[in-house]
Amino acid sequence: MADPKKNYQVAVIDDHTLMRNALARLVASFDGFGVLFEANHGKEMVEKMKQHLIPDLVLLDINMPEMDGYETAKWLFKHYPQVKILALSMQNDEGSIIRMLRLGAKGYVTKNVNPEELNVALNSVMKKDFYLSEAITGKVISGLHADIEKPIDPIVLNDKEREFLRYACTELTYKDIAEKMSVSPRSVDDYRNTLFEKIKVHTRMGLALYAIRNKIVEV
Repeated sequence: MADPKKNYQVAVIDDHTLMRNALARLVASFDGFGVLFEANHGKEMVEKMKQHLIPDLVLLDINMPEMDGYETAKWLFKHYPQVKILALSMQNDEGSIIRMLRLGAKGYVTKNVNPEELNVALNSVMKKDFYLSEAITGKVISGLHADIEKPIDPIVLNDKEREFLRYACTELTYKDIAEKMSVSPRSVDDYRNTLFEKIKVHTRMGLALYAIRNKIVEV
């Protein structure tokens, strides 16, 4: 049952019962976070959400029976795009990381993460819309450098859009970005939405991946 005193409600999806229970207890111990429900896999999560149990954030494993993390992330983005996803997996290869981010995950951490970093990751995803540790960022960059997808037509960006993209790759909130750019928060929303349309992505993480891949920012 959701705790009304908690600001954010989390669903923990993992097929390993001991791990899932431990994660749920840990998340519930963080200030501002409560656990709305646990599920063994994506299919069970879907059934619970159809019962109007809608979390703010899903802590999502990748390797699961019935409906794995990739399928689950895709379903969430289609049906509940407002629900944020933080991937938590034993897998740390660049292919898995980039695939989850492209499917809408706001961040990615490995299961050997310490409690303090998990707390930071949860808060960053909820308040800043993304989180990547230094180790995961290195994997992402490596994967982007090795990406052999067919080149796409160049996208023309104006100076303000490029400036916004550079700030979007930092830890700044959208409100902070507006102050840095000396524009209104509404203008920042307009830049973001225009870039979503131009670049064909749906998340701040997608913008960051585009900026890194196209060397708009150096990491």
